[in-house]
Amino acid sequence: MRLSLCYAQQPEEVAPKKEDSFEAELCKDKDAGEWFRLVAGEGDNCRDVIQCTSSGLQAIRCPAGLYFDIDKQTCDWKDSVKNCKLKNKERKAKPRLSTDEPLCQDGFLACGDDNCIERGLFCNGEKDCADGSDENTCDIDNDPNRAPPCDPAVCNLPDCFCSEDGTTIPGDLPAKDVPQMVTITFDDAINNNNIELYKEIFNGKRKNPNGCDIKATYFVSHKYTNYSAVQEMHRKGHEIAVHSITHNDDERFWSNATVNDWVKEMGGMRIIVEKFANITDNSVVGVRAPYLRVGGNNQFTMMEEEAFLYDSTITAPLNNPPLWPYTMYFRMPHRCHGNLQSCPTRSHAVWEMVLNELDRREDPTNDEYLPGCAMVDSCSNILTGDQFYNFLNHNFDRHYEENRAPLGLYFHAAWLKNNPEFLDAFLYWIDEILSNHNDVYFVTMTQVIQWIQNPRTVTEAKNFEPWREKCVVEGIPACWLPHSCKLTSKEVPGETINLQTCVRCPNNYPWLNDPTGDGFF
Repeated sequence: MRLSLCYAQQPEEVAPKKEDSFEAELCKDKDAGEWFRLVAGEGDNCRDVIQCTSSGLQAIRCPAGLYFDIDKQTCDWKDSVKNCKLKNKERKAKPRLSTDEPLCQDGFLACGDDNCIERGLFCNGEKDCADGSDENTCDIDNDPNRAPPCDPAVCNLPDCFCSEDGTTIPGDLPAKDVPQMVTITFDDAINNNNIELYKEIFNGKRKNPNGCDIKATYFVSHKYTNYSAVQEMHRKGHEIAVHSITHNDDERFWSNATVNDWVKEMGGMRIIVEKFANITDNSVVGVRAPYLRVGGNNQFTMMEEEAFLYDSTITAPLNNPPLWPYTMYFRMPHRCHGNLQSCPTRSHAVWEMVLNELDRREDPTNDEYLPGCAMVDSCSNILTGDQFYNFLNHNFDRHYEENRAPLGLYFHAAWLKNNPEFLDAFLYWIDEILSNHNDVYFVTMTQVIQWIQNPRTVTEAKNFEPWREKCVVEGIPACWLPHSCKLTSKEVPGETINLQTCVRCPNNYPWLNDPTGDGFF
């Protein structure tokens, strides 16, 4: 709506000037599209904001129960908004990266105050300019040290894979010769709440065309995880990856975490998993950040330093055809998708198992456009088993009939467990796909990368060695009765937490500064 401003009666020729000068004064330092407050304070003042536009000042009021978050530039729940007293979002000094005449010698760039610092110090996560301007313009388009665009002449398999728009098939195989890979993943703790669900899905009767059991990838967070169950999942050939120790519920933590924060959360989680699930084959190589909050260059620097193979946190907007995974040596082939996401801008020796958004329209031929959803359980318009079945078929066809990019189905176990109708539809769909197609494989994230590094046709895939590892696993679990360790930690005060493992109990509950639980910080 148009904001009406009241002024005292003035001679006719003066009034517009006053209004113009008032508006000009208000708008002189505002960015395009920026919302700000005329009056700061709680209550309705925190709901009301205005914006400068070419047709004058525009105003909005957040709905009841919501306040306007000046930093996020959006309406949010009252309790989440802590900046009602601010009228404007913080003004950040901008570096002077391009000027008519060079301000600095080669290899140096100018801060906002015209002082020159080394080019490599820009966008490295630390403020090296006195005015902090070296860290204020750091997206994929403006980071002076950003990764270059994809260069297929330099980027060669098996170590590097990229394409201009992300849709090119590895090895330039024709789509009809490419096995359609499906990756099923589950996030968070593995414990008695979901073990039976996993046994029902992966019951040993569902086989890929090569005769091997279908496999999944589990991004495991620490608290409440039963490590004897993790050990059994790994024994059966499923992939175990890390999803952090704390699962910190402040999403901004993950966006802004330091390299050391990431090392403690993800490197520490790998130490815990390997020790207490007795995983000794160096197969814990994947990372997914909680809430799919990408940690920018800091997260990917940690992954290089800690020798993780791949990340699976970055979401690509709904796209036809969908995107193939890619390496981060070169610029991402899609925009940084999602509100306030912090995507990496620099070159990193890490694979990105990109999350292609799923199309949730019931009738893609007629329905109006709806934004996609990355996690299946965030597709909030799926209400019945039939809708879910149709949703799975439609998204399968989008991949299978186009460029056969891997189809990712990403879940939290509770969504299937609490909705038996959805689980029945899911199992029926898997069985139908396997019975009707001899070119569809349900594989782990690492197995997808192994195929991309060494592309094989549908005919060759049946004997593709990395897909035959732990093909059909018989035998008994590592322990029938795991140790049930009642543990405390100074880092988690006031709690006694149960840790189940087939190895001996540690002294303390493992946590960020003591991942082995030995008690030595």
